[in-house]
Amino acid sequence: MRGKLHVLVCVGLALVIGSCQKAPEHYPVAGKIISVDQEKKQIVLNHGDIHGYMPAMVMPFKVKDPTQLSSLGRGDEVTATLSVDARESWLENIKVTSKGSRDARDAEIRALPHEGDLVPDFTLVNQDGKKISVNDYRGKALVITFIYTRCPLPDYCPLMSNNFAAIDKELRAGPDYYRQTHLLSVSFDTAHDTPKVLRSYGAAYTQRYSDEKFDHWEFASGSEEEIKSITKFFGLQYSQSADQIVHSLVTAVITPNGKIYKIHPANDWKPTEIVNELQQLVP
Repeated sequence: MRGKLHVLVCVGLALVIGSCQKAPEHYPVAGKIISVDQEKKQIVLNHGDIHGYMPAMVMPFKVKDPTQLSSLGRGDEVTATLSVDARESWLENIKVTSKGSRDARDAEIRALPHEGDLVPDFTLVNQDGKKISVNDYRGKALVITFIYTRCPLPDYCPLMSNNFAAIDKELRAGPDYYRQTHLLSVSFDTAHDTPKVLRSYGAAYTQRYSDEKFDHWEFASGSEEEIKSITKFFGLQYSQSADQIVHSLVTAVITPNGKIYKIHPANDWKPTEIVNELQQLVP
């Protein structure tokens, strides 16, 4: 009897735990492939309306089964299922309905700065409406990432901001590291992400709301020319499509003397990696 009770309890716990994990939502997608990136295991798709999720646009999507990428090419028309859970999104069940012409430029090519390159003194406007520049952070190890507040994909901008929140929290536990480091999230949505919007967005991620002073993690944007300048240097690609922005990802760790220490060009880095890199840069 005791053994049966133990089994029942375990089964009950498993059911409770399982019920707490939200199952992915699935949406049918149809569109034309703009590019295929084998390294990132993703395609850029010019898709129609995804009913109940997002309007028609051009957007990069991770492919669940990377073995399918070898059979996909620029111009292919496809149908697929977009699956989205609380942490990420991906395409599965991809079927080619019409073949397009192959192109050797399918893999997205980005020009990234090199380790040791000096970062120019870019100017921006932070969440308080104050002009800031990269040189303001000389003497501190700086981490820059790029986001926009309306980004709908959980494994893009929301992931970058969640990762920065984890970094901010961990560094806050060590006052010496906290004083000698700084985080900066830069929005390329210059029309929408005003200082007021960035202040609200940032305070929600730090969960300090009206008490947030933004003394360690700032949020900034700027004029179109300022954003084009900084994103070009860091190799970030973005383009407007209706109310959404199609973009790549770049996160950079910068030394206290203003040079590139490490570039993370995707979303597969972990907060602990950045924390370790920062700890190597400050005494």
